[in-house]
Amino acid sequence: MRQLGRSNGVFELIEEGDKILVGLSGGKDSLTLIHALKEQQRRAPFTFEFIAVTIGYGMGENFDYLAKHCEKYGIRHEIHDTKIYETAQEKIRKNSSFCSIFSRMRRGSLYSVAEKFGCNKVALGHHLDDAVESFFMNMIYNGQMRALSPKYRAGNGLIVIRPLIQMRERQLRAFAEDNGLEAIGDEACPSMRFDVKMPYARAEMKAMLKGMEEKYPDIFTSVNASFSNISDESFFDPKRFSL
Repeated sequence: MRQLGRSNGVFELIEEGDKILVGLSGGKDSLTLIHALKEQQRRAPFTFEFIAVTIGYGMGENFDYLAKHCEKYGIRHEIHDTKIYETAQEKIRKNSSFCSIFSRMRRGSLYSVAEKFGCNKVALGHHLDDAVESFFMNMIYNGQMRALSPKYRAGNGLIVIRPLIQMRERQLRAFAEDNGLEAIGDEACPSMRFDVKMPYARAEMKAMLKGMEEKYPDIFTSVNASFSNISDESFFDPKRFSL
Protein backbone atom coordinates (compact mmCIF):
# COMPACT_ATOMS: atom_id res chain seq x y z
CA MET A 1 0.00 0.00 0.00
CA ARG A 2 2.94 2.34 0.58
CA GLN A 3 4.15 1.74 -2.97
CA LEU A 4 0.63 2.23 -4.29
CA GLY A 5 0.35 5.49 -2.39
CA ARG A 6 3.69 6.76 -3.66
CA SER A 7 2.82 5.96 -7.27
CA ASN A 8 -0.54 7.64 -6.86
CA GLY A 9 1.09 10.73 -5.35
CA VAL A 10 3.65 11.08 -8.14
CA PHE A 11 1.39 10.34 -11.10
CA GLU A 12 -1.98 11.54 -9.69
CA LEU A 13 -3.68 8.35 -10.82
CA ILE A 14 -6.72 8.37 -8.53
CA GLU A 15 -8.33 11.63 -7.50
CA GLU A 16 -11.32 13.02 -5.65
CA GLY A 17 -14.62 12.01 -7.23
CA ASP A 18 -13.20 9.50 -9.69
CA LYS A 19 -15.41 6.66 -10.89
CA ILE A 20 -13.06 3.92 -12.05
CA LEU A 21 -13.68 0.78 -14.05
CA VAL A 22 -11.20 -1.97 -13.13
CA GLY A 23 -10.60 -4.73 -15.66
CA LEU A 24 -10.96 -7.97 -13.63
CA SER A 25 -9.78 -11.04 -15.52
CA GLY A 26 -9.40 -13.10 -12.37
CA GLY A 27 -5.62 -13.36 -12.68
CA LYS A 28 -3.28 -12.50 -9.82
CA ASP A 29 -2.67 -8.96 -11.08
CA SER A 30 -6.28 -7.86 -11.40
CA LEU A 31 -7.30 -9.62 -8.17
CA THR A 32 -4.54 -7.78 -6.32
CA LEU A 33 -5.64 -4.53 -7.92
CA ILE A 34 -9.26 -4.70 -6.76
CA HIS A 35 -8.17 -5.46 -3.19
CA ALA A 36 -5.58 -2.68 -3.27
CA LEU A 37 -8.20 -0.17 -4.44
CA LYS A 38 -10.67 -1.40 -1.81
CA GLU A 39 -8.04 -0.75 0.87
CA GLN A 40 -7.12 2.59 -0.69
CA GLN A 41 -10.77 3.64 -0.43
CA ARG A 42 -10.49 3.08 3.32
CA ARG A 43 -7.17 4.90 3.73
CA ALA A 44 -7.27 7.77 1.23
CA PRO A 45 -8.18 11.31 2.37
CA PHE A 46 -10.49 11.60 -0.65
CA THR A 47 -13.43 9.63 -1.99
CA PHE A 48 -13.68 7.65 -5.20
CA GLU A 49 -15.71 4.76 -6.59
CA PHE A 50 -14.70 1.72 -8.58
CA ILE A 51 -16.43 -1.13 -10.29
CA ALA A 52 -14.81 -4.42 -11.31
CA VAL A 53 -15.75 -5.57 -14.80
CA THR A 54 -15.03 -8.98 -16.27
CA ILE A 55 -15.11 -9.37 -20.04
CA GLY A 56 -16.64 -12.62 -21.26
CA TYR A 57 -15.22 -13.80 -24.57
CA GLY A 58 -18.31 -15.76 -25.57
CA MET A 59 -16.79 -19.17 -24.87
CA GLY A 60 -19.30 -20.26 -22.23
CA GLU A 61 -17.07 -19.11 -19.37
CA ASN A 62 -18.22 -19.48 -15.77
CA PHE A 63 -17.44 -16.45 -13.63
CA ASP A 64 -19.33 -17.60 -10.51
CA TYR A 65 -16.12 -17.63 -8.46
CA LEU A 66 -15.29 -14.03 -9.32
CA ALA A 67 -18.85 -12.89 -8.67
CA LYS A 68 -18.92 -14.58 -5.24
CA HIS A 69 -15.44 -13.30 -4.41
CA CYS A 70 -16.40 -9.69 -5.14
CA GLU A 71 -19.67 -10.07 -3.23
CA LYS A 72 -17.78 -11.41 -0.22
CA TYR A 73 -15.54 -8.34 -0.09
CA GLY A 74 -18.17 -5.77 -0.96
CA ILE A 75 -16.82 -5.00 -4.41
CA ARG A 76 -19.29 -4.14 -7.14
CA HIS A 77 -18.81 -6.55 -10.03
CA GLU A 78 -20.29 -6.69 -13.50
CA ILE A 79 -19.84 -9.26 -16.27
CA HIS A 80 -19.90 -7.99 -19.83
CA ASP A 81 -20.48 -10.66 -22.47
CA THR A 82 -18.95 -10.19 -25.92
CA LYS A 83 -18.42 -12.12 -29.14
CA ILE A 84 -14.65 -11.66 -29.07
CA TYR A 85 -14.02 -15.40 -29.50
CA GLU A 86 -16.30 -15.62 -32.52
CA THR A 87 -14.84 -12.47 -34.07
CA ALA A 88 -11.28 -13.65 -33.48
CA GLN A 89 -11.90 -16.82 -35.47
CA GLU A 90 -12.37 -14.64 -38.53
CA LYS A 91 -9.40 -12.37 -37.83
CA ILE A 92 -6.64 -14.67 -36.58
CA ARG A 93 -4.59 -16.46 -39.20
CA LYS A 94 -2.95 -19.81 -38.59
CA ASN A 95 0.46 -19.51 -36.90
CA SER A 96 -0.15 -15.82 -36.17
CA SER A 97 0.33 -14.18 -32.78
CA PHE A 98 -2.89 -13.53 -30.91
CA CYS A 99 -1.95 -11.16 -28.07
CA SER A 100 -2.42 -7.84 -29.83
CA ILE A 101 -5.77 -8.83 -31.35
CA PHE A 102 -7.31 -10.02 -28.10
CA SER A 103 -5.81 -7.10 -26.20
CA ARG A 104 -7.33 -4.53 -28.57
CA MET A 105 -10.76 -6.15 -28.56
CA ARG A 106 -10.77 -6.59 -24.78
CA ARG A 107 -9.62 -3.00 -24.22
CA GLY A 108 -12.30 -1.70 -26.58
CA SER A 109 -14.95 -3.61 -24.64
CA LEU A 110 -13.70 -2.15 -21.34
CA TYR A 111 -13.88 1.37 -22.79
CA SER A 112 -17.47 0.80 -23.94
CA VAL A 113 -18.54 -0.52 -20.53
CA ALA A 114 -16.78 2.38 -18.79
CA GLU A 115 -18.83 4.85 -20.81
CA LYS A 116 -22.00 2.87 -20.09
CA PHE A 117 -21.47 3.13 -16.32
CA GLY A 118 -20.31 6.74 -16.41
CA CYS A 119 -16.71 6.02 -15.43
CA ASN A 120 -14.03 8.60 -16.15
CA LYS A 121 -11.08 6.24 -15.72
CA VAL A 122 -10.13 2.65 -16.53
CA ALA A 123 -7.61 0.86 -14.27
CA LEU A 124 -5.43 -1.96 -15.58
CA GLY A 125 -3.28 -4.39 -13.58
CA HIS A 126 0.06 -3.99 -15.36
CA HIS A 127 3.13 -4.09 -13.11
CA LEU A 128 6.81 -3.09 -13.37
CA ASP A 129 7.84 -6.40 -14.95
CA ASP A 130 5.32 -5.75 -17.74
CA ALA A 131 6.71 -2.24 -18.29
CA VAL A 132 10.35 -3.35 -18.41
CA GLU A 133 9.57 -6.30 -20.69
CA SER A 134 7.62 -4.03 -23.02
CA PHE A 135 10.50 -1.53 -23.08
CA PHE A 136 13.03 -4.15 -24.20
CA MET A 137 10.58 -5.75 -26.65
CA ASN A 138 9.90 -2.40 -28.31
CA MET A 139 13.60 -1.58 -28.50
CA ILE A 140 14.68 -4.98 -29.84
CA TYR A 141 11.78 -5.82 -32.17
CA ASN A 142 10.38 -2.40 -33.13
CA GLY A 143 13.36 -0.06 -32.88
CA GLN A 144 11.41 2.19 -30.54
CA MET A 145 12.01 3.57 -27.04
CA ARG A 146 8.60 2.87 -25.51
CA ALA A 147 7.34 1.39 -22.23
CA LEU A 148 3.94 1.41 -20.43
CA SER A 149 2.76 4.78 -19.18
CA PRO A 150 1.30 4.95 -15.65
CA LYS A 151 -1.43 7.20 -17.06
CA TYR A 152 -2.66 8.20 -20.52
CA ARG A 153 -5.74 9.45 -22.31
CA ALA A 154 -7.46 7.00 -24.65
CA GLY A 155 -8.90 8.08 -27.98
CA ASN A 156 -12.42 8.31 -26.56
CA GLY A 157 -11.31 10.65 -23.76
CA LEU A 158 -11.13 8.11 -20.94
CA ILE A 159 -8.09 8.24 -18.67
CA VAL A 160 -6.33 4.86 -18.40
CA ILE A 161 -4.31 4.28 -15.22
CA ARG A 162 -1.97 1.55 -14.00
CA PRO A 163 -1.85 1.78 -10.17
CA LEU A 164 0.48 -1.26 -9.81
CA ILE A 165 2.99 -0.10 -12.42
CA GLN A 166 5.90 0.28 -9.96
CA MET A 167 5.36 -3.08 -8.23
CA ARG A 168 7.11 -6.32 -9.09
CA GLU A 169 5.18 -9.27 -10.44
CA ARG A 170 6.48 -11.43 -7.61
CA GLN A 171 4.84 -9.10 -5.08
CA LEU A 172 1.45 -9.61 -6.71
CA ARG A 173 1.97 -13.36 -6.94
CA ALA A 174 2.90 -13.46 -3.24
CA PHE A 175 -0.22 -11.48 -2.32
CA ALA A 176 -2.45 -13.93 -4.18
CA GLU A 177 -0.71 -16.98 -2.70
CA ASP A 178 -0.52 -15.64 0.86
CA ASN A 179 -4.24 -14.85 0.84
CA GLY A 180 -5.34 -18.07 -0.86
CA LEU A 181 -6.84 -16.32 -3.89
CA GLU A 182 -7.90 -18.66 -6.69
CA ALA A 183 -6.20 -16.78 -9.50
CA ILE A 184 -7.09 -17.71 -13.06
CA GLY A 185 -4.13 -18.51 -15.30
CA ASP A 186 -3.53 -18.79 -19.03
CA GLU A 187 -6.14 -21.54 -19.32
CA ALA A 188 -8.81 -18.81 -19.50
CA CYS A 189 -7.24 -17.23 -22.57
CA PRO A 190 -9.32 -17.86 -25.72
CA SER A 191 -6.15 -18.41 -27.73
CA MET A 192 -5.83 -21.85 -26.14
CA ARG A 193 -8.60 -22.94 -28.50
CA PHE A 194 -6.80 -21.65 -31.59
CA ASP A 195 -3.96 -23.10 -33.62
CA VAL A 196 -1.79 -20.05 -33.05
CA LYS A 197 1.73 -19.52 -31.83
CA MET A 198 2.40 -18.52 -28.25
CA PRO A 199 3.85 -15.05 -27.54
CA TYR A 200 7.47 -16.16 -27.63
CA ALA A 201 8.85 -12.60 -27.63
CA ARG A 202 7.57 -11.83 -24.14
CA ALA A 203 8.68 -15.24 -22.87
CA GLU A 204 12.15 -14.52 -24.25
CA MET A 205 12.19 -11.13 -22.53
CA LYS A 206 11.22 -12.72 -19.23
CA ALA A 207 14.05 -15.23 -19.55
CA MET A 208 16.54 -12.56 -20.60
CA LEU A 209 15.61 -10.24 -17.72
CA LYS A 210 15.71 -13.10 -15.24
CA GLY A 211 19.30 -13.79 -16.26
CA MET A 212 20.19 -10.10 -16.11
CA GLU A 213 18.65 -9.76 -12.64
CA GLU A 214 20.73 -12.66 -11.38
CA LYS A 215 23.84 -10.79 -12.49
CA TYR A 216 22.59 -7.28 -11.69
CA PRO A 217 20.12 -7.59 -8.77
CA ASP A 218 19.08 -3.92 -8.93
CA ILE A 219 18.29 -3.83 -12.64
CA PHE A 220 14.52 -3.36 -12.22
CA THR A 221 15.07 -0.58 -9.68
CA SER A 222 17.49 1.13 -12.08
CA VAL A 223 15.24 0.79 -15.13
CA ASN A 224 12.29 2.08 -13.12
CA ALA A 225 14.34 5.14 -12.16
CA SER A 226 15.50 5.64 -15.75
CA PHE A 227 11.89 5.83 -16.98
CA SER A 228 11.59 9.20 -15.21
CA ASN A 229 15.18 10.35 -15.82
CA ILE A 230 15.41 10.72 -19.60
CA SER A 231 18.17 12.71 -21.32
CA ASP A 232 16.44 13.57 -24.58
CA GLU A 233 19.42 15.32 -26.13
CA SER A 234 21.64 12.23 -25.83
CA PHE A 235 19.74 10.23 -28.44
CA PHE A 236 19.88 10.30 -32.25
CA ASP A 237 16.85 12.53 -32.80
CA PRO A 238 17.86 15.94 -34.25
CA LYS A 239 14.65 17.49 -32.93
CA ARG A 240 15.84 16.80 -29.38
CA PHE A 241 19.35 18.22 -29.63
CA SER A 242 19.92 20.99 -27.08
CA LEU A 243 21.74 23.42 -29.37
